[in-house]
Amino acid sequence: MPNTYSSDKLVKEFLEKATTFQADVEQLKVLKSRTYQIAEANVLIRAASESNRRYFFGLNYLTVEEIANLDNPFIAFICGSVDRTVLIPAKILFSHLDRLSHDRNGEYKINIDRELNIVLSGRGNRLDCKKYINNWKLLLSPPKIKQALKNTVEESLHSILQGRLIEIGNIRGFKTYSPNKSKVFNNKSLEKMITLQNCPDLQFSNYKLLRQIDVLWFKSKGDHFIPEKAFEVELTTGIWSGVGRMATLMDYSNVGLYVISNDNKKYCQVISTYSQFQDRYKFINKDRLGDLYSAEINLKDLRIDIGL
Repeated sequence: MPNTYSSDKLVKEFLEKATTFQADVEQLKVLKSRTYQIAEANVLIRAASESNRRYFFGLNYLTVEEIANLDNPFIAFICGSVDRTVLIPAKILFSHLDRLSHDRNGEYKINIDRELNIVLSGRGNRLDCKKYINNWKLLLSPPKIKQALKNTVEESLHSILQGRLIEIGNIRGFKTYSPNKSKVFNNKSLEKMITLQNCPDLQFSNYKLLRQIDVLWFKSKGDHFIPEKAFEVELTTGIWSGVGRMATLMDYSNVGLYVISNDNKKYCQVISTYSQFQDRYKFINKDRLGDLYSAEINLKDLRIDIGL
């Protein structure tokens, strides 16, 4: 309990300091992690109490992935005091994940030494963080993003969930399609991830609706493609047009229809209007999709490691 209290106190002090720079501060409630929009940056905050040797931070891979896909993402590692804070761009840390220790569940163990450098695998290896220590200027004046390229947090998370669905489908050997080809996941456009650049035209579906579905998985049979699963990502509480789009696959009784969301209550309200077909749909909480994605990646890596 004292450690939790100390961590909360440090985070509060950090946010108070941010306001002294006349920066707008707002918590991003779409994400589970303790992430805030500070000025033009999106900042994940982690805090550790005072230590004689190292500061330890647990950080899940899914959390780092979600933060790194935001616009102007940073991670603030508060090391015992707000005056000893490493404000590192999330993409820098993300690029060094393969040199950080982690367990099978994707939990990374971030160790920061007394000089406030991040400890990497191998004796004496460090990620030099001098230029990130207490660098509020870097945080408050991040690189400008062209207006046309800026994404809301919801748009960014939508792309992440699409990317995870495509990756899972690829791992399982399906042919994958998504209409949002210009969207980016882990610095890679969805266009480079999908295995079908054009949506197959199915005999018993409305092609205009079909090709707008967020993610589709197909099995190939000769020159034909058989639909297997369809996914719509719904993170807002507006009209769920995605449910209607997937209805175009009703004549394919084998196809699973999935809604990925964080709002089960809203899902139940919407799906009740499709009473004759509601048994065909399945709700998946966005966090459970993250668990599945992590497990699929770990299994893929394990198969490669043991060669089986």
